[in-house]
Amino acid sequence: MSHERKLNELEATAICGNDISSSCLYVSALAIAYAGQYAWVALLVVGAVLYLFRRIYGEVVGALPLNGGAYNVLLNTTSKRNAAVAACLTILSYMATAVISASEAMHYLHTLWHGLPIIFATVLLLGLFLLLTILGISESAVVAVGIFLLHLFSLTLLVGVTGWYLMQHGTATLATNWHMPLKGSLPSALFLGFSAAMLGISGFESSANFVEEQARGVFQKTLRNMWVVVTVFNPLLAFLAIAALPLAAVGEHTETLLSHLGQTTGSSWLATLISVDAVAVLSGAVLTSFVGVSGLMKRMTLDRILPPFFLKENKRQSNYVILITFFLLCISVLLITNGQLGPLAGVYTISFLSVMAFFALGNFLLKRKRPKLPRPVYASVGTVSLALLGVLTALYGNIRIRPDYLIVFLQYFLPALLLVTAMLNRKGILNLVLQAAQSFASKSPRISRLTQITIRRQLRELHRQEFVFFTKGDNVSNLNKVMAYVVENESTNRLKIVTVLREGEVFPQELITDIRVLDRAYEEIVVDFVTMRDTFGPELIDRLSKEWQIPKNFMFIGSPGDHFPYQISELGGVRLII
Repeated sequence: MSHERKLNELEATAICGNDISSSCLYVSALAIAYAGQYAWVALLVVGAVLYLFRRIYGEVVGALPLNGGAYNVLLNTTSKRNAAVAACLTILSYMATAVISASEAMHYLHTLWHGLPIIFATVLLLGLFLLLTILGISESAVVAVGIFLLHLFSLTLLVGVTGWYLMQHGTATLATNWHMPLKGSLPSALFLGFSAAMLGISGFESSANFVEEQARGVFQKTLRNMWVVVTVFNPLLAFLAIAALPLAAVGEHTETLLSHLGQTTGSSWLATLISVDAVAVLSGAVLTSFVGVSGLMKRMTLDRILPPFFLKENKRQSNYVILITFFLLCISVLLITNGQLGPLAGVYTISFLSVMAFFALGNFLLKRKRPKLPRPVYASVGTVSLALLGVLTALYGNIRIRPDYLIVFLQYFLPALLLVTAMLNRKGILNLVLQAAQSFASKSPRISRLTQITIRRQLRELHRQEFVFFTKGDNVSNLNKVMAYVVENESTNRLKIVTVLREGEVFPQELITDIRVLDRAYEEIVVDFVTMRDTFGPELIDRLSKEWQIPKNFMFIGSPGDHFPYQISELGGVRLII
């Protein structure tokens, strides 16, 4: 996607819509498996929860229009550690998205080519997109629009043909299915069906991950459009499947339900169209995962949350280490689950719902910590609370359905969390290793000396990175929060406190006194106070970043008020910390 020309409504909707609308190819079967003939009701409830999240996402991303989704929200409202947890969950969600989409695409292709080895073909498809992204080929808005329009046409045609089939053949199948006994009580069936059906909104967060590439006002429209597609097609297709197919047939065609529905109500040409459409839109979701995870992990590495070798690039400026790592993780989860939809959907749903929960919590934090930030819409506390309750209910339901899926989820989440925790605490870990090396000096002097030299060099490299805080004369309390934030979240011993003055302005004299007091209080941080005559804005930030060789994501400001002339996104990644 080009950063010069912003994406319009159709292009932006297509890119994120391919992700969320691909879920209708498998979510109906999952919902029917638990809620039976009432699956469409569960899917309508999912649409209601998604409606609440429209306002939550609208408020958060409207106030902080930066790429990164839940990671970005928590990074600008709380500590880097909390943001890192959300980032790990997002990566796991991307990983499950790629695997389940690739696997489902090959299941639909299998209906056209019966000799296709599904697991091997899934690996090849993942490998194809690894190669394409390493070569620098990312998703094209034009291609995304074509796939999205084909997908909407195919689904609309399937609905129309099935409706005509029911008019011709009557509703005997629906009546039979309607009187089929449920596996449990109706409330229990709806609860479990709702929990499984929440997979149908996975991808709703994807628009927040490329909001900076969208034209002004487009983001809100993408949320509306995604909600309409999900709320209309998912319940409708589930109802039509119940009306036209015996429930037993649904269970036999879990991975290719819509293709089977097309074969039953139309003919082989409709089944073929649905299969071709499924392969296209699900492959688009795989590509979105590779591109999305590359951007997120690159930003985490720039924020020093992941090891620096992830930033290695080839001649086409692709972060091939990130992409290869992601590919290997995808292959491992595919082999562990043996490509089965249930475990894949379980991992997918747990990680995705956790990200949604973090986004709702981020909304609460935004209200409390950044109340002055202008925002185009406002989600009431009741709206956010109800949406969070819905997500947590679905999260509990999915774990209750299959507790063993939680084990698969934790097998990936915990190692990722341990790696991130080690990176965030590497200063303390390096000091512990240094002390250990010193204690072994008498037993192994050569090894101890080499270890100490290596560790001290790494600590110097770690502390060498300077950070910047722009102040307009903050009181000592706010400056103390800045110092505490830097000590807690960043591995550095150098901080520039910069005040930018217009002509005729002077900084408060007590500011120097406050900075000197804090400089003595935080002995581990060397504070450099800088004043300059200029206008604070994107141009100044860009110039200082180049002159001082300090990345913009290592520059901090306090939360701006209603009269701030720029959007946060225009400042190039400058972080809000007070």
